[in-house]
This record gives sequence, structure tokens and C-alpha cells, in this order.
Amino acid sequence: MDSLTAPFRHAEIAMPSEKEPVSSAPGPSNRFTGVLVISSVSIALALATASECQGVMHLPSLLYGVVLWGWWGGIAGAIWKLSPRQPSILRFSPGAMTFHLLLGCTLGVVHLFLLGSLEFTVAGWSAHSNALAVWTHLVNINRFGIEILIYGFVFGITGIIQYQIRAQRDAMKALELERQLSAAHLHALQMQLEPHFLFNTLNAITTLVDFGRQKEAAAMLAHLNTILKSTLTRTTPEKVPLSQELEIVENYLAIEQVRFADRLRIEMKVDPGALDSLVPCFLLQPIVENAIRHGIANCENEGLVEASARRDGRSLHLRVRDTGRSSCVHRQNGHGIGLRNTRERLRHFYQDAYDMKAQPLEIGGFEVAITIPYERS
Repeated sequence: MDSLTAPFRHAEIAMPSEKEPVSSAPGPSNRFTGVLVISSVSIALALATASECQGVMHLPSLLYGVVLWGWWGGIAGAIWKLSPRQPSILRFSPGAMTFHLLLGCTLGVVHLFLLGSLEFTVAGWSAHSNALAVWTHLVNINRFGIEILIYGFVFGITGIIQYQIRAQRDAMKALELERQLSAAHLHALQMQLEPHFLFNTLNAITTLVDFGRQKEAAAMLAHLNTILKSTLTRTTPEKVPLSQELEIVENYLAIEQVRFADRLRIEMKVDPGALDSLVPCFLLQPIVENAIRHGIANCENEGLVEASARRDGRSLHLRVRDTGRSSCVHRQNGHGIGLRNTRERLRHFYQDAYDMKAQPLEIGGFEVAITIPYERS
């Protein structure tokens, strides 16, 4: 036992830095980017329209292109800026659609009057028509229909993009909340497990002192001190190298050997290639504790606890077996604080990519076998 874990006794435990959750809400930069894109598209369309008339150097043509597309660009920018503050303006409800239909008609008519007024910039316009005819010469069913279609296009595209942004933001918030809840759940499991082990150990130390076995009690306190140091210097949730997990198991077994003396025999079979693999912290200790508490403690003669770890390609196989009695119902069903918490923590770290079997053996005793993905530390 000592020869396996002694090289790792003085290994330092890396403490991962805690990261602050990143806010997923779109800030002012996102809204500015949207307005910048809308402005760029409007300018490009205005220049293209001017070039199709008499060229971008012809002032009336350039002015026509700017008024034609700058109008709709301004409306698209206003909708883009207002939609995060007033999401209701982009809803596809009957009331909202009626409002936008009326608004689109009003904006379309005003836009046509504005475009018609550009004729006033042409010299000698009064010789060909009167002012009212100039204002209204573009107001016809065809141009009005085009205005409504453009407004509908602007409204639809802006609404779809804003909906996708909100959906992505909500999804990221949901994932962050799920991560925080999962971390809190795992921390609760860890806090439930470690006091359980601490209570049992302190109870054993008290018993030794009552029987006058001060040396054994002092040795047990030394091993408990080592375990608590490694526990208090790491954060949860985390994974640790198997070598560090074995160090905790070694100190725990040293405590139990003081309690049971010659009644407890331990065999460790560890593949050297598996020592650098990552495992959830406090994975093996509660399983070994279960084996001793519900197996060896019920044996009148010597009991054996056998633990093994081996790597098989991309998988890590862990096994803990005892030769004690297996008649306890909660052992047969694989329940109890230790095993139940172990299952939940494995589910947290690996989802469906793990396997855990806890069952009595035909030859007597109980076995817990775990298979997890191999991760190199």
C-alpha cells in the first residue's frame, strides 16, 4: 500500500481559479453594430440608385437615392434601437400587425410626398406643373404598394434578427443558471459526504481515548489532519489525479486499520498507467468506507477489502470489493449516503458516459465497479 502511494504524498493539489459568470445579455456595442450595418446598407443602396439615374456626381440623382433609402434606413435603425427596450413592437400578434399596417401606410404616404418634393429642386418646375401636382405625382397605387412591401420587409427582417438574438441570450442565461444550480447541487453533496466521514472518524477517536489507547488515537488524528488539509485546500466541484485520490484513501485506511487492527486486510492493485487519470474528488473514499462499515465491521474474523484501478484505452475501470456480509438491504440496492452521492456526482461530471454497478457477490461480500472516461491530468 505504501509503495504505491508514497511518491505522491507530497504532490501539491492544483486549485482551479474560480471564474465569474459571463453576462450573455447584448450590450450597447451589439445595438451599435446593428445600426452600423443598417447605415452601410442604406448608403450602398443610395449610391446604387444614384448611379442608375444620372450618376453619383449628379446632385439631384444623389439626393433622390439618399431620400429614397435613407428614409427606410432611419426607420430600420429606429426599430432596431427600440426593440430591446420595447419588445412588444416586434410581436407578430393581430394587434401589433394592425398597428404596423397603419404605421406602414402613414410612413409610406409621407415618404412619397417627400420624394415628390424633390421636384422642387429642379429648375423651372413651375413652368410644367403646379405645386400640388408636384407633391402628389408619386402617390399612386403601385408606388404605395412598394412602400408597404418595403416597410413589411424592414419590419420582418428586424423582428427575425432580434428574435434570434433574444433566443440566444435566453438560452445562454438558461445554461448559466443550469451550471450554477448543478455546481450548487454538487457542493451540497460534497458537504453532506465529508461531515459524514468526519463524524465517524471522530467517534472512533473518542472510543480509542475511552479505552486508553492514546497512541492509536494520536495516529488516527494525524491521518485525519492529512485528509482535512487536502479537503480544505481544494474547491468543489473539481477532479483530481487518481494518485491524490489514492493518498486520501491510504490515510482513511490507516485510520480504519487502527480501529480494526488485525481484522482488516487491504489489497491495492493499481495500474501505473492510470495514476495520472482524473477522477472526481472523494470518489473512492466513500465506497471504501461503505465496504468497511457494512462489510468488514460485521465480520467476526479477518475481512478483506480489495481495490483496483486500471486503464483500458479511453476508459478507466475502478473496483472496490469486500468479503463481508452482503445481507443489508441498502447494500444490495446500492443506496446509502456514500453510494447515492457517488452516483449523482458521476452523473454530474459524465452525464451518460459512465457506468456504476453496486451488487452483492455470489461468493459473499459486495462489489462496486465504476467505469469512467480516461482523462489525463
